[in-house]
Amino acid sequence: MSKFTDIGVAKVGHVGTIEIQRPPLNFFDISLINQIADALDEFDKDIEIRSSVLMAQGKAFCAGANFSDPARQAQEAAEAKGDPADSLGSINSLYMHAVRIFRAKKPIVAAVHGAAIGGGLGLAVSADFRVTCPEARFSANFTKLGFHPGFGLTATLPELVGKNNAELIFYTSRRVTGEEATQMGLANVCVPQHQVRDAAMRLAQEIAECSPLGLLSTRATMRAGLADRVLAATNHELAEQSRLRKTEDFKEGVKATAERRVANFKGR
Repeated sequence: MSKFTDIGVAKVGHVGTIEIQRPPLNFFDISLINQIADALDEFDKDIEIRSSVLMAQGKAFCAGANFSDPARQAQEAAEAKGDPADSLGSINSLYMHAVRIFRAKKPIVAAVHGAAIGGGLGLAVSADFRVTCPEARFSANFTKLGFHPGFGLTATLPELVGKNNAELIFYTSRRVTGEEATQMGLANVCVPQHQVRDAAMRLAQEIAECSPLGLLSTRATMRAGLADRVLAATNHELAEQSRLRKTEDFKEGVKATAERRVANFKGR
């Protein structure tokens, strides 16, 4: 396996494992998404690996992008003084690597033991299956930030939970519990929190007992066109996010979220 800085990569029998190692909240950036995509590329080239598990250290599975992070704010301020396309290009690069995850050829099980928020929900949904627990929280909190959903969620989430449930999740920005997620089809298995990793491994091992060629063929059929749909979705999402991130409401949404209060949106 290649050397990675923010993820741990291993092989257990016919199952590859990827552990996000940015505790406690595992915020993502271009580098992290690129590393996950690279690891999945390596799994695709390894004939011994038939399925994989995506897991995370710390409190959250992935709390999305950290909009209140000082380093991120400094970067965005620098971008604002220069070419406005720099910020656009940064998000576009992230989404291009996200699409690479959807182009992976082998089944992925996500072990969601904690919060999967915003783009972190998008990452969880990129997997074929999700094993979770009652303590987990799934949230597309974009509208609470004054923002538009991203990471391909406008394409992927309706396919899992139905259009109306996806609208409910998007429009309210509510946090869905692990039990609720399982009931609506957002997660496949709900176990006690300390059993999430083991349950995810068991599911991946059950998949890996099947013929590798049969798995590749069947998955290619079932996910035909998915990566292209995600690519089209992220192109539209990027345009909307780039427009809305310039608004007063976006600044207020980020500030209110950081201060744990209800935002005072003005519609501008």
